[in-house]
Amino acid sequence: MIRLRAERGWSQEALAFEAELHRTFIAHVERQVRNISLDNVERIAKAFQVPIAELLTPELLEA
Repeated sequence: MIRLRAERGWSQEALAFEAELHRTFIAHVERQVRNISLDNVERIAKAFQVPIAELLTPELLEA
């Protein structure tokens, strides 16, 4: 999620606005201190205009 947000040049606040979520919720999810429901995963995927699976797929480690 952080990568997609950075690629678009979006702040956490901009993502929260697009996904109709609160900015602090986005911050907590990115820091992995809060669980996220499938409904909210769907909202974020729609905001990014990507398939839900893209948010659920771990990124490959870079060498």
